[in-house]
Amino acid sequence: MQTQDRLQVNQLAEAIAASQKYLLSLQNPAGYWWAELESNVTITAEVVLLHKIWGTDTTRPLHKVEAYLRSQQRQHGGWELFYDDGGELSTSVEAYMALRLLGVPANDPDMVRARDFIIQRGGISKTRIFTKFHLALLGCYDWRGLPSLPAWVMLLPQEFPVNIYEMSSWARSSTVPLLIVFDRKPVFVTNPSINLDELYAEGVENVRWELPRNGDWSDLFLTLDAGFKFAESLNFIPFREEGIKAAEQWILERQEATGDWGGIIPAMLNSMLALRCLDYDPNDPIVERGLQAIDNFAIETEDSYRVQPCVSPVWDTAWVIRAFVESGIAPDHPAIVKAGEWLLQKQILDYGDWMVKNRQGKPGAWAFEFDNRFYPDVDDTAVVVMALYAAKLPNEKLKHMACDRALKWVASMQCKPGGWAAFDIDNDQDWLNAIPYGDLKAMIDPNTADVTARVLEMLGLCNLSIAPHNLERAFNYLLNEQEPEGCWFGRWGVNYIYGTSGVLSALAAIAPKKYQRQIERGAAWLVSCQNPDGGWGETCRSYDDPSLKGQGRSTASQTAWAIIGLIAAGEATGKFAHESIDKGISYLVSTQKSDGSWFEADFTGTGFPCHFYLKYHYYQQYFPLIALGRYQGMGNGE
Repeated sequence: MQTQDRLQVNQLAEAIAASQKYLLSLQNPAGYWWAELESNVTITAEVVLLHKIWGTDTTRPLHKVEAYLRSQQRQHGGWELFYDDGGELSTSVEAYMALRLLGVPANDPDMVRARDFIIQRGGISKTRIFTKFHLALLGCYDWRGLPSLPAWVMLLPQEFPVNIYEMSSWARSSTVPLLIVFDRKPVFVTNPSINLDELYAEGVENVRWELPRNGDWSDLFLTLDAGFKFAESLNFIPFREEGIKAAEQWILERQEATGDWGGIIPAMLNSMLALRCLDYDPNDPIVERGLQAIDNFAIETEDSYRVQPCVSPVWDTAWVIRAFVESGIAPDHPAIVKAGEWLLQKQILDYGDWMVKNRQGKPGAWAFEFDNRFYPDVDDTAVVVMALYAAKLPNEKLKHMACDRALKWVASMQCKPGGWAAFDIDNDQDWLNAIPYGDLKAMIDPNTADVTARVLEMLGLCNLSIAPHNLERAFNYLLNEQEPEGCWFGRWGVNYIYGTSGVLSALAAIAPKKYQRQIERGAAWLVSCQNPDGGWGETCRSYDDPSLKGQGRSTASQTAWAIIGLIAAGEATGKFAHESIDKGISYLVSTQKSDGSWFEADFTGTGFPCHFYLKYHYYQQYFPLIALGRYQGMGNGE
């Protein structure tokens, strides 16, 4: 590799050693790694609302939330959906609501700035359904303007075209409890009691409490909704109590012993709201456990308090193991052994919701979180298997048996189009995203290129196999998903850089010669979107506007993904993009901090495309280490 940006060998070795040392220092004594999973402020705002509703606000340090929310307000007066997005309406309304619940007066200068920002963007009437729902719980929005969710939906059989198992796991675990809440339509009295009339741009007296029309076929749902509301007005709701009881039972059955529901805050908050509507006592053990589970997602500092939407110890631990081994740490290093054995203990051997649509599979997967028996996922499972294969553990036989069980589960989760989704198979009825309730467009969990690529990478790297015709179906699915530019969409990471890196890694690991042309096109696209500083970056806005594919300020994680993809492509085709790779490595080394870490402000993880984004605080650590390790493995460390 002849280039003026070529690194000195000692610089590379020092960068790798510093990164390894930094990550080793952060291992939990139990063996895992776990960093903050950051989202926007609505999660914390909704936790404030929940505690105000339950009357448990004085037993939590919610007074520290005010400092957190003020620190997140931007100069323009609003709050962001993702870093530097210019502010987002619904996020800003929920932050404003929480500050008012915490006793901040409407004439506070920060609140005045926030109000001006909100009014300029249309006010409460232009917010998303879930923001209006949270305001309705306080009497700050009228339930008439929300869609109906009839409780009898719980009773629809699994064979019926519409049932709760046609929703994605996250939508299902959040919606079932809301069947109870939307039936009761409560308005809770809080201390302090607030109204947000000042946030209606048209004036609260002029608000039209109705669902917005789209001017297309989906407006049929508004006719259905009007029918549901008319039936409610007549108190004619078939199987109402049976539906409520079924929803309550479903909620209770899916609570973990630790109190969690679904491993995500929305499911936990909504389940707690449902229990409140059913008049559960605050001292009931189920309620106590639920509140404690929410507390476990909180991060408290000396002067602030915030809540994560989810926690990622299994995911983080598996990636750190892979980063260590790929950067030269011995597979039987004590830290790796301890982490590997912790992962083995986290394998889920219970049946979960996935079995409803997958009658053949047997348990053996991993979830994202500490505790989430009902919702293991394909992506985590594939990454854990690759991590375990990379590690050398005292009980290798147990390790291989665990991985064999995981492989069989993953194979059973293949969708009809040939790819893999995150949590379910054939969860792909896209029309569900058109119902008024589904305005986040996240009602389903179809197969995606990035998860499919992870499965294929696992098969290639670990020398595992599935039935040949199923493997061929997976390849065909991936090839059909390649964009005209040569890249692939990233469902769970931002965005085309993430998806392209994953697919190139997969194709290079399992079928490098057969798909050389597709690999070369993907690599060429990555080279084409490298930034002048040598790094790569992509804005979250590329989900809304595909013309922004691969465009954005450079970040450590996205630069690492691009390098990983380019190295994989080079190994597969023999055509290395040496100059681009060298410049990318130089960017990583030059931006590494003195303690061996990297920092990026941007959100590079995806919850719901266009609507919810994440910043994994370890993405900026272990992905660069993997990139540096693979670069060294190309012969650059000799």
